[in-house]
Amino acid sequence: MFLDVFDDNPFATNCWAVSADGTDDAVVVDPGFSPDRVAAMLDRAGKRLAAVLATHGHADHIGSAPAICGDVPLYIHEADELALTDQRAWGAGLPVDDSFRPKEVRTIAEGEVLEFAGFSIRVMHTPGHTPGSVCFVTDGFLFSGDLIFRDAIGRSDFPNSSQGEMVRSLRRFLTLPDELDVYPGHGPKTTVGRERRGNEWLRQLEDRA
Repeated sequence: MFLDVFDDNPFATNCWAVSADGTDDAVVVDPGFSPDRVAAMLDRAGKRLAAVLATHGHADHIGSAPAICGDVPLYIHEADELALTDQRAWGAGLPVDDSFRPKEVRTIAEGEVLEFAGFSIRVMHTPGHTPGSVCFVTDGFLFSGDLIFRDAIGRSDFPNSSQGEMVRSLRRFLTLPDELDVYPGHGPKTTVGRERRGNEWLRQLEDRA
């Protein structure tokens, strides 16, 4: 598997590029910054961009989507599509007037399966951080966006966040296999099992179950 990431930006947001073995295609997840860096990641690996996926609509995860996508579609949950053109009202308090809508946008929903770069990628709707937050799940790993990080969870105190939905989404996360690798929106990789055992926020959920 090809996997690369960079996070040297003002929000330390992870921008991931991933591809299965045996294909020249790659998927980019959460292109918030530095389109030139994204292009360099793909060029170094000899990969061509097949799709751009957004785990949610905050600017630090979609800000470079128009520059990166070109004729390639951006996939974002239907409940976060508004963020592409109305970031100022989207709930993170960022004074951003720019439109982040690329030429082609395809909305996605719970349970949808996307076929890219040698993977079957299932959409797992995990609202709470935003209404349209999702995880992208494969057989061996998932991209968790801002649902969960190593030893932490995402914020649910923005105007359009929901603490109740965040709790339900985290409980869904805990139904996943322990061995599943987790590539978060910020910080280092982890696994479902590591977070189940060591993430105090999740342990509190299990204690209340």
